[in-house]
Amino acid sequence: MVLKVKLPNGTALTRGAVIKSALCLAAFLCLAAPAQAEWVRRVTDGIMGTRIIVELWSDDEAKANRAIDALLDEMRHIDESMSTFKPTSEVSQVNAKAADGPMKISKELFDLLTTAKEYSVITDGAFDITYASVGYMYDFRKHVHPDQAQIDKALPAVDYRHVLLDPVNQSVQFSRKGVRIDLGGIAKGYSVDRGIDVLKSFGITRAYVSAGGDSRIIGDRFGKPWVVGIRDPRKGEGEVIARIPLVDAAISTSGDYERFFEENGVRYHHIIDPHTGHSASKVRSATVIGPYATRTDGLSKTAFVLGPEKAMEIYNRLDDIDAIIVKLDGTVIYSKGMQRAAGHAPAKPDR
Repeated sequence: MVLKVKLPNGTALTRGAVIKSALCLAAFLCLAAPAQAEWVRRVTDGIMGTRIIVELWSDDEAKANRAIDALLDEMRHIDESMSTFKPTSEVSQVNAKAADGPMKISKELFDLLTTAKEYSVITDGAFDITYASVGYMYDFRKHVHPDQAQIDKALPAVDYRHVLLDPVNQSVQFSRKGVRIDLGGIAKGYSVDRGIDVLKSFGITRAYVSAGGDSRIIGDRFGKPWVVGIRDPRKGEGEVIARIPLVDAAISTSGDYERFFEENGVRYHHIIDPHTGHSASKVRSATVIGPYATRTDGLSKTAFVLGPEKAMEIYNRLDDIDAIIVKLDGTVIYSKGMQRAAGHAPAKPDR
């Protein structure tokens, strides 16, 4: 007996034809269905001299990879615009010309310079992008540092007040010769924030983006927080002093172990005290947690210059900021918000 199915238009199909049609439909639906939702992770080296890590959740792997590609393109743009190692960058052009008169700059750079000056005020001058007026003489890869005479000659140019910004003409000018700026203390955090913006434009709602010591998180891990480890500044890269659960937050850690060399018992590292022109050495590391990576990056160097107690006073005054500082003796201290949240007491120094 042959089973026949009559269609509304009167056409008759055999059982075999019905099964074949059903199989074809099922195959089409499988092809049309979105890929299985999953975490997509990528690690990239060579942008802004650091490692970029992106991890996100997506129900479409192809879209996820397009989003990551766009994020990396944005970070490369920021590197091309703001690196002092590239003579064609906008920042390098500012350093070459801004002492000669007002120079019109991009809105992106103008806004970031404005933010940098705001952090200089908040930190009592501990964060100062004009540190580069001395800092450019350090080469940590070649173990080169300026002598005291060179520092004394260049130090008067270190003062964020020398950077004159005109919002009407969107221009910058240096008030004296010898001034240089370097956005290395804020640009990585800014690039992380821009990367998050790019991911959001693709509809991504759960993601982790990291550039060196600066990270930002959006969303959670389906009911669980992301957990970020804070590196022990005197041990290997995998050793941590704390693990912090985070959701919708940014975190930046600055340490004297990132770029440094030692000479005659002195550790020369990349965080320069704008008041002295020497490597700042009042703490081992400082971690700042807040809403945006630009902000946490800009504030995380403060403790190196001001010392743990004065820096913590500043952090405790800021409602959207928490902090963890490792003092020179290894003692770990926490901001008031973290103490209330986790019941932390100051850790004992390591031996």
